[in-house]
Amino acid sequence: MPLPWKTILSNVPWSDVIGKAPVIADGARKLWKNIGRKADDSTEEASPGDAVAAHDTDFSGRLAALVAGQRELRAQMLASGELIQALSEQNAQLVTQLDTLRRRTQRQSWALAATAVAAGLALLAWLPRLSEFLA
Repeated sequence: MPLPWKTILSNVPWSDVIGKAPVIADGARKLWKNIGRKADDSTEEASPGDAVAAHDTDFSGRLAALVAGQRELRAQMLASGELIQALSEQNAQLVTQLDTLRRRTQRQSWALAATAVAAGLALLAWLPRLSEFLA
């Protein structure tokens, strides 16, 4: 069953979407900066061997694996943050373009309505002359 896109899109509060787009883009930028700052703080190498010299090698091996896993997760988080920022910027551009197209469509609708009224008035003005011509 096809989706009723016209109904779905007509129920979207476009003014709210357009108004919130810059806020979303700023939030994504702040998130990206925050993630980047945390990544810079965690780039220092932690040597698990120094901290756990008194413990057995099994514990230090598990700790090293956890540190490596944490670095991998941080790298994935940074990549996700980049993607979120890019998508939010694209969303802001899309919303701006949609607003421009909406305004242009509204102007064209008004121009079409004015042309239709002018054509109707011209037709009414020509009807008496047309009936004289046909008679």
